[in-house]
Amino acid sequence: MTSDFYDLEALLDDDDRALLYRVRNFMDTEVQPIINEYWTRAEFPRQIIPGLAKLGIAGTQFSGYGSPGKSALLDGMIAMELSRGDPSVSTFMGVHGGLAMGSMHLCASEEQKERWLPAMARMELIGAFGLTEPDSGSDVARGLRTTARRDGDTWVLNGQKKWIGNGSFADLVIVWAQDVDTSRVLGFVVEQGTEGFSAVDLEDKIALRAVQNAVLTLEDVRVPEENRLQEANGFKDTAKVLRTTRAGVAWSAVGCSRGAYEHALRYANERTQFGKPIASFQLVQDLLVRMLGNITASAALCMRLSQLQDTGRMTDEQASLAKAFSTVRMRETAGWARELMGGNGILLEHNVGRFVADAEAIYSYEGTREVNTLIVGRAITGIGAIV
Repeated sequence: MTSDFYDLEALLDDDDRALLYRVRNFMDTEVQPIINEYWTRAEFPRQIIPGLAKLGIAGTQFSGYGSPGKSALLDGMIAMELSRGDPSVSTFMGVHGGLAMGSMHLCASEEQKERWLPAMARMELIGAFGLTEPDSGSDVARGLRTTARRDGDTWVLNGQKKWIGNGSFADLVIVWAQDVDTSRVLGFVVEQGTEGFSAVDLEDKIALRAVQNAVLTLEDVRVPEENRLQEANGFKDTAKVLRTTRAGVAWSAVGCSRGAYEHALRYANERTQFGKPIASFQLVQDLLVRMLGNITASAALCMRLSQLQDTGRMTDEQASLAKAFSTVRMRETAGWARELMGGNGILLEHNVGRFVADAEAIYSYEGTREVNTLIVGRAITGIGAIV
């Protein structure tokens, strides 16, 4: 039984549905057989990048410069399918095709788009997005410490970034820094190998182990003016990128839930106790229905959010509600999937343990539940309570 219980895929046209199925098949045949090994080793399976590139899904919802210009609904469902197979791969694509390419599409000049985006769409150049800092997460809009100082036709960047997905191997890193003269937040494209730029992967993560997160250090990194994102003139422009991708994270949470549920359902039908499959036990069926209810409610919420996004009516608080709700339900669903498996649920060979762990990262990144809750709370009460 499919985890798309209300047949939301029927909302897509035939071509988009076929693309979604190609993504699903790729994850089932090329990623799932190998991902536990790479998750254990804390390495990204870079050999899958050509296959991902062939799917043509980098920057799905953006138009032009090699990007396919599909709907936000398809973009979200693709994020869901990637995460259903493995949340680390979904995160890798979300950083590259969403945050990095989104920064280019929304904040770059025409010349810059022509220079970088086609190669990023072909995944010949991989992107990263450097915003979060060691001491600035939820308060990054006010607490950005990475600085940019104009020096003739170049900018000198100093500071550190933390938790930067793809940061250690990306060809292009979008670095957000505060102009020391104007206090504006500006975006810069830092190319891998630039003098003074270094990246060190964070070690011993318990979640999203197959995608690398790095600490970036910028020591008098000189970036030419031509590499400054010409249409990024303040944090409001950074926020435009985050608003676009937050919906994708909500969809990714649905995918993580679906992956855990589908492995648990398969296990319930195969595992026998007392002479019959445990799927025939009432309490096991209760867990499965609870999981499916969470998945269906979250997917329907995300579906409507994507429809609003496609018509240009999505608000920050609507994206925040979907992200907060879906990640809470994801955590709950993954926990129930592990519970259904008993002790076997903590063995990586049964896959669910990977989703349980990865859910912890999705729950926190791109806005914690608490901050997203307060964004929604401000909208419904008219009172800001974040600080």
